[in-house]
Formats: sequence, structure tokens, C-alpha cells
Amino acid sequence: MHFFRYHNGHLYCEDVDLARVAEKFGTPLYVYSAGTILDHYTRLDAALAPLDHLICYAVKANSNRAILNLLADAGAGFDIVSGGELYRVVAAGGDPARCTFAGVGKSREEIEYALEQRVYSFNVESEAELDYIDRLAGTKNLRAPIALRANPDVDPRTHDYVSTGSRENKFGIALGRLPAVYERASKMRNVEIVGVQMHIGSQITEAEPFASAIKKVAPIVRELKLKYGINFFSIGGGLGIVYES
Repeated sequence: MHFFRYHNGHLYCEDVDLARVAEKFGTPLYVYSAGTILDHYTRLDAALAPLDHLICYAVKANSNRAILNLLADAGAGFDIVSGGELYRVVAAGGDPARCTFAGVGKSREEIEYALEQRVYSFNVESEAELDYIDRLAGTKNLRAPIALRANPDVDPRTHDYVSTGSRENKFGIALGRLPAVYERASKMRNVEIVGVQMHIGSQITEAEPFASAIKKVAPIVRELKLKYGINFFSIGGGLGIVYES
């Protein structure tokens, strides 16, 4: 559902005539509907209501501070991939403790900033990154909350350029290697194991790829819950938009 409509030949966003907006601000111009964003968020939130859950909005999709503020007020968490995105979330009133720091290119300064802001979790892409975060957390006498990114080796049935969950992709840690890496992490003084994360791709319009990935990762999640008391299993984003039906 969205709140864009035509009335008397004019396109409206909610109750605002966009022709008048264009006259005032000029074009090209981006206009976002707060009602549409909140409708989509609340419907997804309601669908997940039977589960203990946190919806983390991917800031890379749109880092407009008004949108971030809107979602923060609605109770959303945030998925960030840079220190700049974390800064914008905080500036918009978001809670760092509801932010997951993902991405393969975390710099030293960004990791240190996220540690200082007490983010909810670092989603770790590799063993090398795990070692790096452990070392940096130690220099600040802090413990970094971490979740390893599992690569479940499934076909997300999306475009090759946005596929991230198969063996050939450079993202995450292979399932067969995952328990050993968690064992390594458990012996590190400066990290705290809090969860498991995966993200198989973007623009996925079928449920089956998610179901296949979850079925492969879930047994490992159960073992990690028993062994380390992890708090969450993130199935990642990538819910697609059906542009034509």
C-alpha cells in the first residue's frame, strides 16, 4: 500500500499536491511519504509479532535523516555499514544499542566509533575481521558484541550482482567452518558472542530461498544457543519489490 494518488489530474503524496511542492522547491525533487513508510514497517512488524524480533532498517537504502527519525520513533533498529551511517542514525535520534554493524569494509576508526557508541552487534564477515575487532576492542578495554555471518550456500534466485549467499560469493563464513570459528571467538578476551547472522542477497521475491537458508543454518544456531547462549539469529534482509504483477 502507498499514499500516492491522482486527484483532478494532479499527483498527490498523502494530502500534498506535488505540483505545488515542485513550484516551491524546484525539480528534480525527491518526495517521500511518511505514511507509506510507516505502513510498510508496521505491517512487517505485525507479521513478526509472534516472535521476539527486531527489524533493522538498512540505512544504505536511504539515509535521509527525516526517514531515520521516523523509523527510530516507530521503534526500529538499524543496519549500518559505515561510521557515517551510525553517525546519521544517532543524529536522527536512533539508539546505537539497536544497531547492527555489517559490511566487509569496516575501518579502524569506524570500529572504534561503534565500540564507543555501544552498538548491538558487529556482524563479522571473516576470521581476519574477528581478529581485528578483538584487537581493537582490547585497546579500549571493551568487549565487542559479535555475530558471525554464515554463508549457507543457497541460490537466492535473484540477479547475480546482488546474490551474496552462495559458495562462490565472497561474503561470510562457510557453514562447515562456522563452529570452529565460534570456538575461536569464545576464547578471545575482548569479544562477546551474541548471535548468528546471514544475508543471502537482495531483491528476493520468493520465500523459498529464505526457508532453505534457515533450514541449513538453524541446527548450528541451536548448538550455539546451547553452548554460548547466543541472543539472536538474523536471517538478513533482501525482501524484494514486485514492480509488476
